Amino acid sequence: MGGYGSGRPSYKQKAEDYRSLDVNRFHREGCLNPGRQGNWVWSRDGEETGRIGYKAEEGRLVLNYRVRAYGGDWEPITETINLTHVDCHYGRKRPYFRCPGVVNGRHCGRRVGKLFSGGRYFLCRHCYNIGYSSQSEARYDRMLRRANKLRIALGGEPGTAHWIAPKPKGMWERTYQRKRREIEWCENQADHLFLRKFAHLFSPEEREMYFGEG
Repeated sequence: MGGYGSGRPSYKQKAEDYRSLDVNRFHREGCLNPGRQGNWVWSRDGEETGRIGYKAEEGRLVLNYRVRAYGGDWEPITETINLTHVDCHYGRKRPYFRCPGVVNGRHCGRRVGKLFSGGRYFLCRHCYNIGYSSQSEARYDRMLRRANKLRIALGGEPGTAHWIAPKPKGMWERTYQRKRREIEWCENQADHLFLRKFAHLFSPEEREMYFGEG
């Protein structure tokens, strides 16, 4: 696993499978204010699945928790995560974590919005070689997912078997037409990409019909 002084795995893990710390959530709930301390709790379906202690100090967040590897004894961990801020519009500042990871002898220090519990420490997804499920999707699946999201936003049903919903009340006509065009473009792209992927299964006549190829 990635971590202090260790290398990274060669396979891609999924971010959705790991507990994470979101700097924006900490900021919204006031947990980054110096002097603030307490417990950060994860839950699923109303049931607590884990918690860690935290204390906010000037320019950093200190975590306290326990880990157990391969069924061994619980080990207490204290991890310090530095914070940085970037100027935004209207004089505001946006906070970021500085990843404390050391991978293959090199300090990470990336400015990130999330850290993941992929091992002993909370590190960025680059240190743990973590990706998101959507990154492993076929491109035609991503196109369909995008189209379905737009269909639902218009008040319709997902899937090409359904009509695109009529313009919602209060929406500009040009906005509605732009979303319609985007839905149609995404679904056409998905069809084309899907056919291309499986073109080797088609007969010469079918390839000529779909792609203009003999």
